Amino acid sequence: MENISLVYFSNVIGSVNKTGVKEFILVAFSDIQELEMLLFIVFLMAYVLCVMGNIVILALVSIEPSLKTPMYFFIGTLSALEIILVSVTVPKLLANLIAADNRISITGCFGQLYAFNALGVTECYLLAVMSFDRDLAINNPLHYMVIMSKTFYTKLAILPWVIGLVIAFFPTVFTARLEFCGPNTINHFFCDLAPLQNLACSDPFISNVVTSTAAIFATVIPFFTIMGFYIHIIATISKIKSFGGKQKAFSTCSSHLIVASMFFGTAIIVYVRPKGSKYDKFLALMYTVFTPLLNPFIYTLRNKTVMVALRKSRSLKD
Repeated sequence: MENISLVYFSNVIGSVNKTGVKEFILVAFSDIQELEMLLFIVFLMAYVLCVMGNIVILALVSIEPSLKTPMYFFIGTLSALEIILVSVTVPKLLANLIAADNRISITGCFGQLYAFNALGVTECYLLAVMSFDRDLAINNPLHYMVIMSKTFYTKLAILPWVIGLVIAFFPTVFTARLEFCGPNTINHFFCDLAPLQNLACSDPFISNVVTSTAAIFATVIPFFTIMGFYIHIIATISKIKSFGGKQKAFSTCSSHLIVASMFFGTAIIVYVRPKGSKYDKFLALMYTVFTPLLNPFIYTLRNKTVMVALRKSRSLKD
């Protein structure tokens, strides 16, 4: 089934190659040229810190016995996802800023489009899975480890990747089937759905509808799922009599809630609307650069267990 999908996707991209456009030009932030060098430095530092920070979390989760729990397994999975996600868009953005390398082949463009959207959907559902994990831990602590067996939480971690690959496939294919015969300048720093659909010579109505429908499944459904779990969690925490008990219970969820709020807040604004705006590329910076950058710091600085493991690993090195 997977091979059939890949062949079909390749055929669709091939059909696009027969149109007048052979490549696209990514505008990125060339409209503010006086700030391009500053932006390059900022995004380069953000990229390096993001990759290094998430690698540290991955290493800690892999080697530290105290972090061998389902919650930290999901955090490690999220860290791996963030590394791949930023690597899909940021290196091309850096090349655009420093070397004016703003051209991307039509195959590369739709490949980037599919990869980014698949990874984005994966993150949405992974955050939903993480909220389910926290809800189960707080509302059913006695049976938590029995239910969350290694086999079960491994399957839960794989499920978002499958959903992401499937949901992203449809808007990508419907966008790739559009005719591109004239304008090829994309007012964005990576290939995304709305900017591409706005360049099409053929009617993008069906592609817009498919994109908005996919966005509902990709962002709105997991968002409300997360909200549902947290309403349940807050209702349970509110019944705890001691302030210390409430604080301890909520501390295990607050980091995840912060990350989810930042990611979904901008993603829903950008993708649920059928047509993009000139501000989308600025909003996209939140979920393509800054949220992946902040994740390691949110999950470490606000988490005593991770901080203890980090200090322990440092002491062993010394």
